[in-house]
Amino acid sequence: MELFEALFTRRSIRKYTAEPVSPEDVRTMLKAAMLAPSASNRQPWHFVVVDDRATLDRIAAEHPYAKMAADAPLAVVVCGDLDAEKTRGFWVQDCAAATQNLMLAARGLNIGSVWCGLHPVEDRIAPVRRILGLPDNIIPLSLVVMGHPAQDFSEADRYQEDKVHRNHW
Repeated sequence: MELFEALFTRRSIRKYTAEPVSPEDVRTMLKAAMLAPSASNRQPWHFVVVDDRATLDRIAAEHPYAKMAADAPLAVVVCGDLDAEKTRGFWVQDCAAATQNLMLAARGLNIGSVWCGLHPVEDRIAPVRRILGLPDNIIPLSLVVMGHPAQDFSEADRYQEDKVHRNHW
């Protein structure tokens, strides 16, 4: 798939077929995620790949906006390692960039995905931390629910000229 087609047709996909996502596709998406830029090249990310049905169901039951995980074959939780950051707080930007790369790679492979936020909402972080057994230095930033789409990708144009400022406000 051509880059701009992937960018312009990436949508939040919340309905999936029962077909599993192949280990090769998961590896390709994670490789793309790990190519994201990071402050001082610290790469403070860790990825928890969830394909266990019971775990996906528990996540769906506890995250108020991730009910689709109950019907998805896969989710990836992108986490920041506080022990790996050099400049405090930049792990959030680094892991957000990794999340975006993961989702664009998914689109390139014709896999649907939706980003369900975790950090900074403690009521979303705590259940995921408990379900996945995350250590204290690992903070879950995003939950990306994924699968082969049971809905169409469609192109969108959200460009708004009035939000572009040149040289000054």
